[in-house]
This record gives sequence, C-alpha cells and structure tokens, in this order.
Amino acid sequence: MAESILATLHRINRGVALVIGAVLLICAGVVLIDIILRQIGSSFGGTDEISGYVMAIATSWGMAFTMLELGHVRIDLLRTRVKKVAGRVLFDLGSLLILAGTVSIIAFQCWPVVEGSLRNGSRANTVLETPLWMVQVPWFAGWVWFALMAWAALVCAIILAAQGKFGAAEGAIGTFGEQEAAL
Repeated sequence: MAESILATLHRINRGVALVIGAVLLICAGVVLIDIILRQIGSSFGGTDEISGYVMAIATSWGMAFTMLELGHVRIDLLRTRVKKVAGRVLFDLGSLLILAGTVSIIAFQCWPVVEGSLRNGSRANTVLETPLWMVQVPWFAGWVWFALMAWAALVCAIILAAQGKFGAAEGAIGTFGEQEAAL
C-alpha cells in the first residue's frame, strides 16, 4: 500500500515537474524574444518581473519533486557510518521529519503574506502593477504541496519501516553518497 502511494506521488510530481518545466521554457522564450526586440528598438517590458514570479512559483512547486527524487542536499556524515539499513532508515526518518516540519512552518508563514495581499488588494510597485495575489497564491500552493508531499512520504516510509521493509523505505527517502552513486 505505502509503495503504491509513493509510486502515485512520484507520478503526480513528475506531471507537475513537466508543467513547471514547460512554464519555465515558455518564460525563457519570452525573455529571449524580448532581448531580440530590444536590439531593434522595441520591448515587451516587464519580462524581468514576470521571470522572477515564474522562478518563485517554479521553485516552490519543484521542491516536492526534488524531494521525492532524492535530489535535496543532505549532510550524511553520521548516516554513512551506520552499517545496518534499519539504522540508516532511522536517520532518514528523522531527516524527513525535520524537513516536513520546517516546510510546514514555511507554508504556514506564507499564508499571512497572501492574506495581506488579498485583503489590501496589493499590487507590485512596478510598471506592470501586477496584483500580488496572482503570484502569491500559486507560490503559496507550491509550499503547501511540498509540505503535504513531505508528510505523505514520511508516513509511507514509517509504514514501510514498521513492516520491516527497510530497503524500500531507504529507497523512498534515503540519500546516496558519491561512492554509492558511482556504483
């Protein structure tokens, strides 16, 4: 059950990553066109602002994908010294618990920013005068998504560990050092 949930989360987050990648590609194309237009004396204007918004949104949504693909940087000095898989899984569970808690705090702290912008009708202090809620809502949703994915991965890993499937738990939430990656 836990393994099928993790597989589903991987599939969903790969889809999210593809959408985010397409948005980044479109944004890069628009910036490139704007640069070319500047060479001939014209410009869209605001591409620097828009690309900043896109990067903030892409980052918040991309974090869950990176976590599930074991791409986050971790200092595993103690973990690598543990010979038994069960011991390494304990370090992994502790690490993921701290990550899930931290990301939940970040998501929780993002909400007042969004709420203030919605309540005040805040706009960017730029030429585009972008309504900030249009950027902050998807940014906030990305942080919430990351927090949900971190907690879901943690629960699945705990279930796997409780079932004695330490290898599967390590494969789901572990980390692999340079020596392991080279093999």
